[in-house]
Amino acid sequence: MESAAVCDARMVFVTTGNEVEAAHIARTIVEERLAACVNIVGPVQSIYRWEGAVEQAREHLMIIKTRAPLCARLRQRVAELHSYDVPEIIEVPLDGGHRPYLDWILQSTSSEDPADEP
Repeated sequence: MESAAVCDARMVFVTTGNEVEAAHIARTIVEERLAACVNIVGPVQSIYRWEGAVEQAREHLMIIKTRAPLCARLRQRVAELHSYDVPEIIEVPLDGGHRPYLDWILQSTSSEDPADEP
């Protein structure tokens, strides 16, 4: 049987128009403990349909590590901070991984992180 960390761990993908916006969102959600870690990858080339036309843009991809119970708040917060009318916010459950890392995700998004104790 897998640990709670495996069941609760989530990866969320978000694209932004530039690296500055991605860094601002990333720092905010980590500081607010909605995410344990955010990787910013880019630029990436995105091709998509928007308002009836095929568009192409350079974007930055955020790979956010969090846990399931925080996903609704995370989606709301990212949408508040994001410049797009319809930001890409895609949640993917993690079926497995390095158990200490998955446990760290849970610990880092908990309000009771022992590392924060004096």
